[in-house]
Amino acid sequence: MEVVILTGMSGAGKSFSAKCLEDMGYFCVDNLPPPMVPEMIRAFAQGGKAGVSIEKLAFVVDIRSVDMFQGLIPALQKVFDTGIPCTLIFLEADTTELIARYKQTRRNHPLAKDTSLPDAIEEERKRLLPLKSYATEVIDTSRLSPAELRDRLHHLLGKDEESKGMSILIQSFGFKYGLPPDSDIVMDVRFIPNPFYIQEFRMLSGLDAEVSQYVRSFEETGRYMDLQEKILLHTIPFYQREGKQRLVIAVGCTGGRHRSVAMAVDLAARLKPSGQPVILIHRDIDKDPRENREDGAYEAPDPDAAVQGE
Repeated sequence: MEVVILTGMSGAGKSFSAKCLEDMGYFCVDNLPPPMVPEMIRAFAQGGKAGVSIEKLAFVVDIRSVDMFQGLIPALQKVFDTGIPCTLIFLEADTTELIARYKQTRRNHPLAKDTSLPDAIEEERKRLLPLKSYATEVIDTSRLSPAELRDRLHHLLGKDEESKGMSILIQSFGFKYGLPPDSDIVMDVRFIPNPFYIQEFRMLSGLDAEVSQYVRSFEETGRYMDLQEKILLHTIPFYQREGKQRLVIAVGCTGGRHRSVAMAVDLAARLKPSGQPVILIHRDIDKDPRENREDGAYEAPDPDAAVQGE
């Protein structure tokens, strides 16, 4: 089990950092009283024997627990005594930047009840000085953008390329069943001639070679996919730079059985060289009413229906 303790100055970016750790697979516990940290670590470590396994555990502890904060250093010593790998990350920022952040968020500093904000910040800095000496990594966020802070955390804690990267989910779908709500990019391939209207293709899908070859046989199909590939390979690094953990690309046709399936497969093959994990699913491929006929017979669509085919 890996343990991260995230601490430092109020307003230095601990909440944002905790969200980054969650995206990296850490189970995060925020504002836990320091004396409880060693006991919780032991409980989670023993939980693995009972089938409750947590490989990455993170705690956010800071001056909010004013009355118990003085017990943090003794608690840290107990954590180190467990022998479990522990990384202590201390976030700080200069006073001018912290004052600006507090004015922007309009939140109260934990120590500013009976004093000014600058004095509260300096008092907190003084109290945290002994803790800072225990830090594995000190990160000054004064001039860091959120994306740069996220990258620092990934560089410090990421143990493999998957934890540092962004996955790409390519999902075929049928417009008549609704747009996937988590879509980031939607590709509408209904401009391609519809295999549904070819008798021998009706009971097949875009996973069948005959249908796939038919869909990709048109010049406009190849040109469209070449342009999409070029755009996506250009923009994927920038999505990753901005902290996106998963990019969802929805490829849609009328019913999600023929054209969208074939084109989603083609797109996945084109994007795999990008180095990002590519996941391919076909949401509506089994929703076609033809597949529900017990006798296997094909029931022709209603010619008066508003949406026909696929």
